[in-house]
Amino acid sequence: MRRLFAASAIAIVTAATALAAVAAEAPLIERAKLFGNPSRAAGRISPDGKWLSWLAPRDGMMNIWVAPTADPTKARPLTAEKVRPIRQYFWSPDASTILFINDKGGDENFLLYGVDVASGVQKSLTPFEKTRVQVFGLSRHVKDRILVGLNNRDAHWHDVYSLDLKTGQLTLVLKNDGFGGFGVDEQLRLRTASKPRPDGGVDIYRVENNQVAAKPEETIGFEDSSDTAPVGYTVDGAIRYWVDSRGRDTSALIAQDTHTNKRTVIAEDSRADITEAMENPITGRVDAYGVNYLKTEWTPLDAAIKPDLAFLKSHLKGQVSVTSRTDADDLWTVAADPVSGPATTYLYDRKAKRLTKLFVNRPELESATLAGMHPVAIKTRDGLTEVSYLTLPPGSDANGDGVPDHPVPMVLLVHGGPWGRDEYGYNGLHQWLANRGYAVLSPNYRASTGFGKTYLAAGNLQWGLKMHDDLVDAVDWAVKKGVTSRDKVAIMGGSYGGYATLAGMTFTPDRFACGVDIVGPSNLNTLLESVPAYWIAGREQMYRRMGDPRTPAGQAVLKAASPLFKADAIKRPLLIGQGANDPRVNQREASQIVAAMKAKNIPVTYILFPDEGHGFARPENNIAFYAITEQFLGKCLGGRAEAYGKAFAGSSITSPYGAEFAPGLQAALADHSPSGGGK
Repeated sequence: MRRLFAASAIAIVTAATALAAVAAEAPLIERAKLFGNPSRAAGRISPDGKWLSWLAPRDGMMNIWVAPTADPTKARPLTAEKVRPIRQYFWSPDASTILFINDKGGDENFLLYGVDVASGVQKSLTPFEKTRVQVFGLSRHVKDRILVGLNNRDAHWHDVYSLDLKTGQLTLVLKNDGFGGFGVDEQLRLRTASKPRPDGGVDIYRVENNQVAAKPEETIGFEDSSDTAPVGYTVDGAIRYWVDSRGRDTSALIAQDTHTNKRTVIAEDSRADITEAMENPITGRVDAYGVNYLKTEWTPLDAAIKPDLAFLKSHLKGQVSVTSRTDADDLWTVAADPVSGPATTYLYDRKAKRLTKLFVNRPELESATLAGMHPVAIKTRDGLTEVSYLTLPPGSDANGDGVPDHPVPMVLLVHGGPWGRDEYGYNGLHQWLANRGYAVLSPNYRASTGFGKTYLAAGNLQWGLKMHDDLVDAVDWAVKKGVTSRDKVAIMGGSYGGYATLAGMTFTPDRFACGVDIVGPSNLNTLLESVPAYWIAGREQMYRRMGDPRTPAGQAVLKAASPLFKADAIKRPLLIGQGANDPRVNQREASQIVAAMKAKNIPVTYILFPDEGHGFARPENNIAFYAITEQFLGKCLGGRAEAYGKAFAGSSITSPYGAEFAPGLQAALADHSPSGGGK
């Protein structure tokens, strides 16, 4: 007993020493600087090259701004949204209008709006209720219209319409009774339609004169259905591009001659899928492709673009991406992500080989002490490799070898999806947690996308099983490497990451010191009962990867993987955040596990935002939730925390249950009157 006690005392002193070093070298960064509105973001150039655009705050809400390319200082706001921030926008082909989508209160019923650049007049282009718009076709060569999908007739399927951008007139192109997606060429003609198969695969049909062929031209099996699809045409229609995993593990980029049907592999990589490409705006040909394994690496295919990519790589630091190109392809906007600093957007003149700095998205962080990110490859217990990303507290790793001088507390930050991935680059959550004194580890567990179909399929029916083992294996790796100690690890994440948190707290209740669940499902059967109607196209794939709720056997698999039914095993502190309007993970997923814990007198803190959906769009709500989280983690792991102060200002935050279990929360709520976005 004496030796064990001595070892524990040494661990406490070591952790305290490491955190003291962090405090000495890295001043506390205010939450608002990390999670408040960026000063500018999403820089783009108009197709004709005359205008620059970006997102920036207007009266505290992210809106679209424009400025003449010749004088970016003459910027003016183009929109005046006051309830929900604009997060996605794009230019009309003729550069006269900027188009954007927005929803209400996080319900994900995104509608399309257009704003005339000259007059500033805004109009709703899809004025419907309970409708989610999809943009099916946008061409640089057809200037006056685009193709959109609307599910206002049948919530399950999107009918295809031609939208006249000047008049707003919608003309039906194809009534959809079972197709999940469409391929469109540069003349805005429907060329293909994809239909989900009962076995989880996909059939691809030709479309001519807006009529779908009677028989499919391609049948893609379930094992390839997530990694294989046609992705576009050249301007002359001579080549159809595919990403295709058939006959290989990782998906390749393939060019199909539309006259002879001959297929040529133009890019492939055994480590990762080809998921990124640059398309020449004049010809439509792919002139470069990106491979994202540990980091994104770009390879030119066209000799004309090779000097440009080389110039950008030599003049910019970090991860570089081309975010927009003019029709003439003479001007680009380029974003440079230095990883340990805020991203910067430039205007690039190809002919002059000149970069003009436009903006830094968070200039208030330029003087902050931020942390680097280390890509690491972790072996799972059964021999798979999970690409992961580790960030260490500033000042904790004197020799820069990716291992702290002394073990520090760690947060295992699990990505959502699960069919998605974490990537190398600036990450606000990593920087915030590292600044507070924690190592942060983000593993791409099995079922993560981008690493080939075998790795994806290894997660089939493994929710709470081998997928969770991968997370535990990542923690064990960190402990063995000396990154952290076994008793100082929290688990946190959103969506599937929230589920993983609940699974960690219930299935392995002794492995994590505490957990933070953000919009995570607790009961997989009720989750699948409530998914949006328009997810029907991917339903069979989802059931095959999770469990089929239409069968008793599938229901049993889903129940066994549901943390709700093991809620009584929870023994460590848990914080839950939820949006009331979440269409993917219904509010019931949070409320039912809170009720189960309450019935067993197990402490839990439940935070609910009435004006949010699947994740929190409003910065005021993010700041409020992360204020609670860092106080919660501080008590659990011993890291630093910024005082609440005015963290709840402008937020709609409520706490239906358990405020007394989170440090200082009751007092902070007592000083706050809920406000915010409404619906």
